[in-house]
Amino acid sequence: MFTTSEPQPLQPRLTEPTQHDLSATPRVLSILSHVLEKLVARNDRLTSGGGGGAGLGKSLSAFHGVRAPAISLEKYVERIYKYTSCSPSCFVVGFVYIDRLVHKYPDSLVVSLNVHRLLVTSVMVASKILDDVHYNNAFYARVGGVSNAELNKLELELLFLLDFGLSVSSRVFESYCQHLEKEMLYSGAIERPTITNSIDDVTEISVEDTQTSSPSQLVEY
Repeated sequence: MFTTSEPQPLQPRLTEPTQHDLSATPRVLSILSHVLEKLVARNDRLTSGGGGGAGLGKSLSAFHGVRAPAISLEKYVERIYKYTSCSPSCFVVGFVYIDRLVHKYPDSLVVSLNVHRLLVTSVMVASKILDDVHYNNAFYARVGGVSNAELNKLELELLFLLDFGLSVSSRVFESYCQHLEKEMLYSGAIERPTITNSIDDVTEISVEDTQTSSPSQLVEY
Protein backbone atom coordinates (compact mmCIF):
# COMPACT_ATOMS: atom_id res chain seq x y z
CA MET A 1 0.00 0.00 0.00
CA PHE A 2 1.25 3.46 -0.84
CA THR A 3 1.59 5.96 1.96
CA THR A 4 2.90 9.51 2.02
CA SER A 5 5.64 8.86 4.55
CA GLU A 6 9.09 10.13 3.69
CA PRO A 7 11.61 7.46 2.69
CA GLN A 8 14.01 6.34 5.39
CA PRO A 9 17.49 4.85 4.94
CA LEU A 10 17.39 1.09 5.31
CA GLN A 11 20.83 0.80 6.90
CA PRO A 12 22.38 2.96 9.62
CA ARG A 13 25.38 5.01 8.57
CA LEU A 14 28.04 6.71 10.66
CA THR A 15 27.31 9.93 8.79
CA GLU A 16 24.01 10.58 7.03
CA PRO A 17 23.64 13.10 4.20
CA THR A 18 21.76 16.17 5.31
CA GLN A 19 18.38 16.65 3.65
CA HIS A 20 18.45 19.60 1.27
CA ASP A 21 16.19 22.62 1.67
CA LEU A 22 14.24 23.01 -1.58
CA SER A 23 13.91 26.76 -1.05
CA ALA A 24 17.57 26.89 -2.09
CA THR A 25 17.44 24.47 -5.03
CA PRO A 26 20.47 25.11 -7.27
CA ARG A 27 19.57 26.79 -10.54
CA VAL A 28 21.46 24.15 -12.49
CA LEU A 29 18.79 21.61 -11.54
CA SER A 30 16.03 23.74 -13.06
CA ILE A 31 18.11 24.20 -16.20
CA LEU A 32 18.88 20.49 -16.40
CA SER A 33 15.24 19.46 -16.06
CA HIS A 34 14.31 22.06 -18.68
CA VAL A 35 16.87 20.65 -21.14
CA LEU A 36 15.69 17.08 -20.55
CA GLU A 37 12.03 18.08 -20.92
CA LYS A 38 12.80 19.67 -24.30
CA LEU A 39 14.67 16.57 -25.43
CA VAL A 40 11.88 14.23 -24.30
CA ALA A 41 9.16 16.37 -25.87
CA ARG A 42 10.99 16.33 -29.21
CA ASN A 43 11.62 12.59 -29.11
CA ASP A 44 8.04 11.84 -28.05
CA ARG A 45 6.84 13.72 -31.12
CA LEU A 46 9.20 11.69 -33.30
CA THR A 47 7.84 8.41 -31.95
CA SER A 48 4.19 9.41 -31.47
CA GLY A 49 3.13 7.92 -34.80
CA GLY A 50 5.08 4.71 -34.42
CA GLY A 51 2.71 2.69 -32.29
CA GLY A 52 4.30 3.24 -28.89
CA GLY A 53 7.64 1.41 -28.92
CA ALA A 54 8.43 1.81 -32.61
CA GLY A 55 11.57 3.84 -33.20
CA LEU A 56 12.73 3.62 -29.60
CA GLY A 57 15.48 1.11 -30.30
CA LYS A 58 16.45 -1.76 -28.04
CA SER A 59 19.56 -0.47 -26.30
CA LEU A 60 17.62 1.39 -23.60
CA SER A 61 14.71 -1.06 -23.41
CA ALA A 62 15.56 -2.02 -19.82
CA PHE A 63 14.65 1.52 -18.77
CA HIS A 64 11.28 1.61 -20.55
CA GLY A 65 8.10 1.75 -18.53
CA VAL A 66 4.63 0.76 -19.62
CA ARG A 67 3.37 4.32 -19.16
CA ALA A 68 5.04 7.68 -18.63
CA PRO A 69 5.07 8.67 -14.93
CA ALA A 70 2.66 11.37 -13.80
CA ILE A 71 5.36 13.39 -12.06
CA SER A 72 7.16 16.02 -14.12
CA LEU A 73 10.91 15.86 -14.60
CA GLU A 74 11.32 19.12 -12.70
CA LYS A 75 9.61 17.76 -9.60
CA TYR A 76 11.36 14.42 -9.97
CA VAL A 77 14.73 16.16 -9.99
CA GLU A 78 13.70 18.19 -6.94
CA ARG A 79 12.65 15.02 -5.14
CA ILE A 80 15.94 13.25 -5.81
CA TYR A 81 17.88 16.33 -4.71
CA LYS A 82 15.87 16.81 -1.54
CA TYR A 83 15.83 13.26 -0.21
CA THR A 84 19.18 11.88 -1.39
CA SER A 85 21.13 15.05 -0.58
CA CYS A 86 23.54 14.35 -3.41
CA SER A 87 25.62 17.25 -4.68
CA PRO A 88 24.40 19.24 -7.70
CA SER A 89 27.47 17.98 -9.58
CA CYS A 90 25.92 14.50 -9.53
CA PHE A 91 23.08 15.73 -11.75
CA VAL A 92 25.52 17.24 -14.24
CA VAL A 93 27.59 14.05 -14.36
CA GLY A 94 24.39 12.00 -14.61
CA PHE A 95 23.44 14.16 -17.59
CA VAL A 96 26.87 13.42 -19.10
CA TYR A 97 26.16 9.68 -18.77
CA ILE A 98 22.78 10.04 -20.47
CA ASP A 99 24.33 12.11 -23.26
CA ARG A 100 26.99 9.45 -23.77
CA LEU A 101 24.26 6.86 -24.17
CA VAL A 102 22.47 9.03 -26.73
CA HIS A 103 25.61 9.36 -28.83
CA LYS A 104 26.70 5.75 -28.43
CA TYR A 105 23.26 4.31 -29.26
CA PRO A 106 21.67 6.77 -31.72
CA ASP A 107 18.93 4.23 -32.52
CA SER A 108 17.59 4.56 -28.96
CA LEU A 109 15.83 7.73 -27.86
CA VAL A 110 15.36 9.28 -24.45
CA VAL A 111 11.59 9.57 -24.14
CA SER A 112 8.96 9.96 -21.44
CA LEU A 113 8.86 6.17 -20.98
CA ASN A 114 12.49 5.88 -19.91
CA VAL A 115 13.84 9.28 -18.85
CA HIS A 116 12.91 8.98 -15.15
CA ARG A 117 14.65 5.64 -14.74
CA LEU A 118 17.66 6.84 -16.70
CA LEU A 119 17.88 9.92 -14.52
CA VAL A 120 17.66 8.28 -11.10
CA THR A 121 20.09 5.53 -12.14
CA SER A 122 22.60 7.97 -13.61
CA VAL A 123 22.47 10.32 -10.63
CA MET A 124 22.86 7.42 -8.20
CA VAL A 125 25.93 6.11 -10.04
CA ALA A 126 27.37 9.63 -10.19
CA SER A 127 26.88 10.07 -6.45
CA LYS A 128 28.98 6.98 -5.80
CA ILE A 129 31.77 8.50 -7.88
CA LEU A 130 31.61 12.08 -6.58
CA ASP A 131 30.18 12.17 -3.06
CA ASP A 132 32.08 10.97 -0.01
CA VAL A 133 28.79 10.17 1.73
CA HIS A 134 25.82 8.78 -0.18
CA TYR A 135 22.76 6.61 0.32
CA ASN A 136 22.57 3.01 -0.85
CA ASN A 137 20.61 1.61 -3.80
CA ALA A 138 17.63 0.66 -1.66
CA PHE A 139 17.17 4.25 -0.55
CA TYR A 140 17.52 5.63 -4.08
CA ALA A 141 14.94 3.06 -5.19
CA ARG A 142 12.44 4.33 -2.61
CA VAL A 143 13.04 7.92 -3.64
CA GLY A 144 12.81 7.07 -7.33
CA GLY A 145 9.64 4.98 -7.07
CA VAL A 146 11.09 1.68 -8.26
CA SER A 147 11.99 -1.55 -6.51
CA ASN A 148 15.45 -2.15 -5.12
CA ALA A 149 15.85 -5.22 -7.34
CA GLU A 150 14.96 -3.22 -10.45
CA LEU A 151 17.32 -0.37 -9.62
CA ASN A 152 20.15 -2.85 -9.02
CA LYS A 153 19.45 -4.28 -12.47
CA LEU A 154 19.28 -0.83 -14.07
CA GLU A 155 22.58 0.13 -12.49
CA LEU A 156 24.31 -2.87 -14.05
CA GLU A 157 22.59 -2.16 -17.37
CA LEU A 158 23.87 1.41 -17.32
CA LEU A 159 27.41 0.34 -16.44
CA PHE A 160 27.58 -2.16 -19.29
CA LEU A 161 26.00 0.25 -21.79
CA LEU A 162 28.70 2.77 -20.88
CA ASP A 163 31.38 0.07 -20.94
CA PHE A 164 32.09 1.17 -17.36
CA GLY A 165 33.32 4.50 -18.70
CA LEU A 166 32.31 6.60 -15.71
CA SER A 167 35.23 9.00 -15.60
CA VAL A 168 34.37 12.62 -16.36
CA SER A 169 37.30 15.00 -16.58
CA SER A 170 37.12 18.52 -15.21
CA ARG A 171 37.31 19.83 -18.79
CA VAL A 172 34.33 17.74 -19.88
CA PHE A 173 32.41 18.68 -16.75
CA GLU A 174 32.99 22.38 -17.37
CA SER A 175 31.96 22.04 -21.01
CA TYR A 176 28.62 20.51 -20.00
CA CYS A 177 28.08 23.25 -17.43
CA GLN A 178 28.71 25.81 -20.15
CA HIS A 179 26.32 23.96 -22.46
CA LEU A 180 23.58 24.09 -19.83
CA GLU A 181 24.25 27.77 -19.22
CA LYS A 182 24.04 28.53 -22.95
CA GLU A 183 20.80 26.56 -23.13
CA MET A 184 19.36 28.74 -20.38
CA LEU A 185 20.41 31.93 -22.19
CA TYR A 186 19.08 30.66 -25.51
CA SER A 187 15.74 29.61 -24.05
CA GLY A 188 15.36 32.67 -21.84
CA ALA A 189 15.44 32.99 -18.09
CA ILE A 190 13.90 30.14 -16.17
CA GLU A 191 11.68 31.34 -13.36
CA ARG A 192 12.28 29.64 -10.05
CA PRO A 193 9.21 27.52 -9.26
CA THR A 194 7.25 28.04 -6.10
CA ILE A 195 8.39 25.34 -3.68
CA THR A 196 6.15 23.98 -0.98
CA ASN A 197 7.36 22.23 2.14
CA SER A 198 6.27 18.81 0.93
CA ILE A 199 7.07 16.77 -2.15
CA ASP A 200 4.29 15.31 -4.31
CA ASP A 201 2.43 12.32 -2.96
CA VAL A 202 4.32 9.11 -3.59
CA THR A 203 1.49 7.78 -5.73
CA GLU A 204 2.48 10.44 -8.30
CA ILE A 205 6.14 9.51 -7.99
CA SER A 206 5.70 5.85 -8.89
CA VAL A 207 7.45 5.20 -12.18
CA GLU A 208 5.09 2.36 -13.05
CA ASP A 209 6.19 -1.20 -13.62
CA THR A 210 8.30 -2.04 -16.65
CA GLN A 211 7.19 -4.39 -19.35
CA THR A 212 9.15 -7.18 -17.65
CA SER A 213 8.21 -6.34 -14.07
CA SER A 214 5.14 -7.33 -12.14
CA PRO A 215 3.22 -4.86 -9.92
CA SER A 216 4.38 -6.77 -6.85
CA GLN A 217 7.91 -5.63 -7.58
CA LEU A 218 7.08 -1.99 -7.01
CA VAL A 219 8.41 -0.63 -3.76
CA GLU A 220 5.91 0.11 -1.02
CA TYR A 221 6.14 3.37 0.87
